[in-house]
Amino acid sequence: MELTVRGIRDTDVDAIVAFTQETWADREVGDHIPRVLEDWIDTEGDTQKTFVLDAGDDIAGLCQGVLLSDHEAWAQGMRVNPEFRGNGVSRTLTNALFDWAAQQGATVARNMVYSWNIGGLGQSRATGFSPATEFRWAKPEPDADAQPDLTVEADPAAAWSYWNRSEARTHLVGLGLDLTESWAVSELTLEKLRTLASDDAVFAVKEEGTRAMAYRNRTFEHTTDEGETRSYAEYGVGAWEDAQAARSLFAALSRDAARQGADNARVLIPETVRHVSDVATARVPVSSEPDFVLEADLTTRR
Repeated sequence: MELTVRGIRDTDVDAIVAFTQETWADREVGDHIPRVLEDWIDTEGDTQKTFVLDAGDDIAGLCQGVLLSDHEAWAQGMRVNPEFRGNGVSRTLTNALFDWAAQQGATVARNMVYSWNIGGLGQSRATGFSPATEFRWAKPEPDADAQPDLTVEADPAAAWSYWNRSEARTHLVGLGLDLTESWAVSELTLEKLRTLASDDAVFAVKEEGTRAMAYRNRTFEHTTDEGETRSYAEYGVGAWEDAQAARSLFAALSRDAARQGADNARVLIPETVRHVSDVATARVPVSSEPDFVLEADLTTRR
Protein backbone atom coordinates (compact mmCIF):
# COMPACT_ATOMS: atom_id res chain seq x y z
CA MET A 1 0.00 0.00 0.00
CA GLU A 2 1.48 3.36 -1.04
CA LEU A 3 0.91 6.05 1.62
CA THR A 4 2.21 9.59 1.20
CA VAL A 5 2.51 12.33 3.84
CA ARG A 6 1.50 15.79 2.61
CA GLY A 7 -0.15 18.98 3.77
CA ILE A 8 -3.92 19.17 4.05
CA ARG A 9 -6.07 20.44 1.15
CA ASP A 10 -9.61 21.80 0.89
CA THR A 11 -10.56 18.68 -1.04
CA ASP A 12 -9.68 16.46 1.95
CA VAL A 13 -12.49 17.74 4.19
CA ASP A 14 -15.27 15.35 3.21
CA ALA A 15 -13.06 12.26 3.50
CA ILE A 16 -11.73 13.30 6.93
CA VAL A 17 -15.16 14.18 8.31
CA ALA A 18 -16.46 10.81 7.14
CA PHE A 19 -14.08 8.83 9.41
CA THR A 20 -13.91 11.25 12.36
CA GLN A 21 -17.54 12.22 12.97
CA GLU A 22 -18.20 9.05 15.01
CA THR A 23 -14.81 8.76 16.73
CA TRP A 24 -16.25 8.72 20.27
CA ALA A 25 -19.88 8.00 19.53
CA ASP A 26 -20.23 6.04 22.78
CA ARG A 27 -19.23 9.01 24.99
CA GLU A 28 -20.71 12.40 25.74
CA VAL A 29 -17.62 14.14 24.33
CA GLY A 30 -17.74 14.06 20.53
CA ASP A 31 -14.84 14.48 18.16
CA HIS A 32 -14.09 18.16 17.53
CA ILE A 33 -12.25 17.55 14.24
CA PRO A 34 -15.31 17.96 11.96
CA ARG A 35 -16.03 21.33 13.65
CA VAL A 36 -12.52 22.78 13.40
CA LEU A 37 -11.17 21.24 10.21
CA GLU A 38 -12.00 24.12 7.87
CA ASP A 39 -10.56 26.63 10.36
CA TRP A 40 -7.36 24.59 10.45
CA ILE A 41 -7.09 24.80 6.68
CA ASP A 42 -7.75 28.56 6.68
CA THR A 43 -5.06 29.21 9.32
CA GLU A 44 -2.23 27.13 7.84
CA GLY A 45 1.05 29.05 7.99
CA ASP A 46 4.61 29.14 9.29
CA THR A 47 3.59 28.21 12.84
CA GLN A 48 0.91 25.63 12.02
CA LYS A 49 0.97 22.57 9.79
CA THR A 50 -1.74 19.94 9.29
CA PHE A 51 -0.52 16.65 7.89
CA VAL A 52 -2.54 13.97 6.11
CA LEU A 53 -1.51 10.51 5.00
CA ASP A 54 -2.73 10.20 1.42
CA ALA A 55 -3.80 6.69 0.39
CA GLY A 56 -4.70 7.64 -3.16
CA ASP A 57 -8.49 7.40 -3.15
CA ASP A 58 -8.82 8.03 0.58
CA ILE A 59 -7.16 9.64 3.61
CA ALA A 60 -5.51 7.19 6.00
CA GLY A 61 -5.04 9.68 8.85
CA LEU A 62 -4.23 13.22 9.94
CA CYS A 63 -2.57 15.24 12.69
CA GLN A 64 -1.65 18.87 13.31
CA GLY A 65 1.45 20.56 14.68
CA VAL A 66 1.44 24.07 16.17
CA LEU A 67 4.39 26.13 17.42
CA LEU A 68 3.46 27.61 20.80
CA SER A 69 6.82 29.33 21.39
CA ASP A 70 10.28 29.39 19.86
CA HIS A 71 11.02 25.97 21.39
CA GLU A 72 7.63 24.34 22.13
CA ALA A 73 5.49 22.44 19.64
CA TRP A 74 1.99 21.10 20.21
CA ALA A 75 0.67 17.94 18.53
CA GLN A 76 -3.07 17.47 18.23
CA GLY A 77 -5.83 15.91 16.17
CA MET A 78 -4.13 12.55 15.58
CA ARG A 79 -6.79 10.43 13.92
CA VAL A 80 -6.43 7.17 12.01
CA ASN A 81 -9.01 6.03 9.50
CA PRO A 82 -10.28 2.65 10.84
CA GLU A 83 -9.81 1.13 7.40
CA PHE A 84 -6.05 1.75 7.58
CA ARG A 85 -5.25 0.64 11.13
CA GLY A 86 -2.24 -1.63 11.40
CA ASN A 87 -0.32 0.18 8.66
CA GLY A 88 1.84 2.43 10.86
CA VAL A 89 -0.27 5.51 10.13
CA SER A 90 0.19 7.25 13.49
CA ARG A 91 3.94 6.61 13.57
CA THR A 92 4.40 7.96 10.03
CA LEU A 93 2.39 11.10 10.74
CA THR A 94 4.03 11.71 14.12
CA ASN A 95 7.52 11.44 12.64
CA ALA A 96 6.56 13.97 9.97
CA LEU A 97 5.23 16.33 12.64
CA PHE A 98 8.35 15.91 14.81
CA ASP A 99 10.66 16.60 11.86
CA TRP A 100 8.70 19.71 10.87
CA ALA A 101 8.65 21.06 14.44
CA ALA A 102 12.37 20.46 14.90
CA GLN A 103 13.09 22.25 11.63
CA GLN A 104 11.19 25.25 13.01
CA GLY A 105 13.44 25.24 16.11
CA ALA A 106 11.29 23.31 18.60
CA THR A 107 13.12 21.20 21.17
CA VAL A 108 10.02 19.59 22.68
CA ALA A 109 6.61 18.48 21.42
CA ARG A 110 3.66 17.83 23.70
CA ASN A 111 0.14 16.49 23.35
CA MET A 112 -2.91 15.91 25.52
CA VAL A 113 -4.93 12.69 25.80
CA TYR A 114 -8.09 11.97 27.79
CA SER A 115 -7.29 9.45 30.55
CA TRP A 116 -10.09 7.16 29.32
CA ASN A 117 -8.69 7.12 25.76
CA ILE A 118 -6.57 4.01 26.27
CA GLY A 119 -5.98 3.57 22.55
CA GLY A 120 -4.80 7.16 22.20
CA LEU A 121 -2.45 6.80 25.17
CA GLY A 122 -0.93 3.64 23.74
CA GLN A 123 -0.61 5.30 20.35
CA SER A 124 1.18 8.30 21.85
CA ARG A 125 3.66 6.14 23.79
CA ALA A 126 4.36 4.01 20.73
CA THR A 127 5.15 7.05 18.58
CA GLY A 128 7.68 8.63 20.95
CA PHE A 129 5.76 10.53 23.64
CA SER A 130 6.44 10.00 27.37
CA PRO A 131 4.29 10.95 30.39
CA ALA A 132 4.76 14.55 31.56
CA THR A 133 1.89 15.44 33.91
CA GLU A 134 -1.86 15.20 34.51
CA PHE A 135 -4.58 17.62 35.56
CA ARG A 136 -8.32 18.01 36.22
CA TRP A 137 -10.85 20.79 35.81
CA ALA A 138 -12.33 22.60 38.79
CA LYS A 139 -15.67 24.16 37.83
CA PRO A 140 -16.61 27.15 40.03
CA GLU A 141 -20.09 28.60 39.47
CA PRO A 142 -20.02 32.18 38.09
CA ASP A 143 -21.29 34.44 40.87
CA ALA A 144 -21.08 38.24 40.79
CA ASP A 145 -21.61 38.37 44.57
CA ALA A 146 -18.81 35.95 45.53
CA GLN A 147 -16.54 37.48 48.19
CA PRO A 148 -13.00 36.18 48.82
CA ASP A 149 -11.95 36.14 52.47
CA LEU A 150 -8.41 37.19 51.54
CA THR A 151 -7.12 40.07 49.41
CA VAL A 152 -6.99 39.38 45.67
CA GLU A 153 -4.97 41.61 43.32
CA ALA A 154 -4.01 41.61 39.63
CA ASP A 155 -0.32 41.44 40.51
CA PRO A 156 1.72 39.46 37.95
CA ALA A 157 4.98 39.65 39.93
CA ALA A 158 3.34 38.25 43.06
CA ALA A 159 1.53 35.56 41.06
CA TRP A 160 4.79 34.59 39.35
CA SER A 161 6.68 34.47 42.64
CA TYR A 162 4.10 32.16 44.19
CA TRP A 163 3.87 29.96 41.07
CA ASN A 164 7.63 29.36 41.12
CA ARG A 165 7.60 27.98 44.67
CA SER A 166 4.26 26.16 44.47
CA GLU A 167 3.59 22.43 44.60
CA ALA A 168 1.33 23.00 41.58
CA ARG A 169 4.21 24.17 39.41
CA THR A 170 6.30 21.16 40.41
CA HIS A 171 3.52 18.72 39.58
CA LEU A 172 2.57 20.46 36.32
CA VAL A 173 6.25 20.79 35.29
CA GLY A 174 5.78 24.52 34.78
CA LEU A 175 2.87 24.17 32.33
CA GLY A 176 -0.43 26.04 32.12
CA LEU A 177 -3.02 26.55 29.42
CA ASP A 178 -1.63 28.36 26.39
CA LEU A 179 -2.84 31.88 25.60
CA THR A 180 -3.29 31.42 21.85
CA GLU A 181 -4.05 27.75 21.13
CA SER A 182 -7.13 26.22 22.72
CA TRP A 183 -6.75 22.88 24.50
CA ALA A 184 -2.96 23.24 24.60
CA VAL A 185 -0.49 23.73 27.44
CA SER A 186 2.82 25.58 27.32
CA GLU A 187 5.39 26.92 29.75
CA LEU A 188 3.96 29.69 31.93
CA THR A 189 6.20 32.79 31.95
CA LEU A 190 6.27 36.12 33.74
CA GLU A 191 5.83 37.84 30.37
CA LYS A 192 2.53 36.02 29.83
CA LEU A 193 1.26 37.08 33.25
CA ARG A 194 2.29 40.68 32.63
CA THR A 195 0.36 40.67 29.35
CA LEU A 196 -2.76 39.33 31.07
CA ALA A 197 -2.57 41.76 34.00
CA SER A 198 -3.63 44.69 31.80
CA ASP A 199 -7.01 42.94 31.37
CA ASP A 200 -7.33 42.14 35.09
CA ALA A 201 -6.87 38.49 34.14
CA VAL A 202 -4.24 37.68 36.79
CA PHE A 203 -5.23 36.78 40.36
CA ALA A 204 -2.82 36.84 43.31
CA VAL A 205 -4.32 35.93 46.70
CA LYS A 206 -2.46 37.66 49.51
CA GLU A 207 -2.22 37.49 53.28
CA GLU A 208 1.24 37.94 54.79
CA GLY A 209 2.64 37.09 51.38
CA THR A 210 1.08 35.53 48.30
CA ARG A 211 -0.76 32.27 48.96
CA ALA A 212 -2.51 31.48 45.65
CA MET A 213 -2.56 32.46 41.98
CA ALA A 214 -4.45 31.93 38.75
CA TYR A 215 -4.91 33.55 35.35
CA ARG A 216 -7.75 33.77 32.84
CA ASN A 217 -6.47 32.62 29.47
CA ARG A 218 -9.65 33.01 27.39
CA THR A 219 -13.42 33.26 27.17
CA PHE A 220 -15.30 31.36 24.50
CA GLU A 221 -18.65 30.00 23.40
CA HIS A 222 -19.55 26.39 22.71
CA THR A 223 -22.62 25.14 20.86
CA THR A 224 -23.84 21.68 21.88
CA ASP A 225 -25.13 19.06 19.47
CA GLU A 226 -28.62 20.11 20.58
CA GLY A 227 -27.98 23.67 19.38
CA GLU A 228 -27.60 25.28 22.82
CA THR A 229 -24.85 27.89 23.06
CA ARG A 230 -23.03 28.28 26.37
CA SER A 231 -20.31 30.81 27.25
CA TYR A 232 -17.21 29.87 29.25
CA ALA A 233 -14.49 31.61 31.22
CA GLU A 234 -11.37 29.46 31.26
CA TYR A 235 -8.49 29.79 33.73
CA GLY A 236 -5.08 28.47 32.72
CA VAL A 237 -4.04 27.16 36.11
CA GLY A 238 -4.97 27.37 39.77
CA ALA A 239 -2.29 27.09 42.49
CA TRP A 240 -2.75 27.60 46.22
CA GLU A 241 -1.11 27.08 49.61
CA ASP A 242 -4.00 25.66 51.65
CA ALA A 243 -7.78 25.25 51.72
CA GLN A 244 -8.42 28.81 52.93
CA ALA A 245 -6.39 30.26 50.05
CA ALA A 246 -8.21 27.91 47.65
CA ARG A 247 -11.61 29.19 48.82
CA SER A 248 -10.58 32.80 48.25
CA LEU A 249 -9.09 32.00 44.87
CA PHE A 250 -12.22 30.22 43.63
CA ALA A 251 -14.44 33.01 44.99
CA ALA A 252 -12.38 35.50 42.99
CA LEU A 253 -12.67 33.37 39.85
CA SER A 254 -16.42 32.90 40.34
CA ARG A 255 -16.81 36.67 40.56
CA ASP A 256 -14.59 37.25 37.53
CA ALA A 257 -16.44 34.66 35.43
CA ALA A 258 -19.74 36.43 36.18
CA ARG A 259 -18.20 39.75 35.16
CA GLN A 260 -17.18 38.15 31.87
CA GLY A 261 -20.81 37.16 31.30
CA ALA A 262 -19.93 33.47 31.39
CA ASP A 263 -22.45 30.71 31.97
CA ASN A 264 -19.71 28.31 33.07
CA ALA A 265 -16.15 28.47 34.35
CA ARG A 266 -13.34 25.94 34.50
CA VAL A 267 -9.87 26.02 36.03
CA LEU A 268 -6.96 23.69 35.31
CA ILE A 269 -5.75 22.17 38.59
CA PRO A 270 -3.02 19.62 39.36
CA GLU A 271 -4.10 15.99 39.61
CA THR A 272 -2.98 15.46 43.21
CA VAL A 273 -4.90 14.28 46.26
CA ARG A 274 -4.34 17.58 48.06
CA HIS A 275 -5.48 19.81 45.22
CA VAL A 276 -8.56 17.76 44.35
CA SER A 277 -9.59 17.47 48.00
CA ASP A 278 -9.04 21.21 48.60
CA VAL A 279 -11.40 21.92 45.69
CA ALA A 280 -13.97 19.64 47.31
CA THR A 281 -13.48 21.45 50.63
CA ALA A 282 -14.17 24.74 48.83
CA ARG A 283 -17.44 23.17 47.61
CA VAL A 284 -16.44 23.56 43.97
CA PRO A 285 -17.34 20.80 41.48
CA VAL A 286 -14.46 18.97 39.81
CA SER A 287 -14.28 16.81 36.70
CA SER A 288 -14.55 13.08 37.33
CA GLU A 289 -11.53 12.10 35.20
CA PRO A 290 -8.09 13.61 34.65
CA ASP A 291 -6.43 14.51 31.36
CA PHE A 292 -2.85 13.44 30.59
CA VAL A 293 -0.07 15.51 29.02
CA LEU A 294 2.77 13.72 27.25
CA GLU A 295 5.96 15.07 25.66
CA ALA A 296 8.73 14.10 23.25
CA ASP A 297 12.35 15.34 23.13
CA LEU A 298 13.13 16.74 19.66
CA THR A 299 16.73 17.79 20.25
CA THR A 300 18.21 14.87 18.29
CA ARG A 301 16.11 15.80 15.22
CA ARG A 302 17.42 19.34 14.84
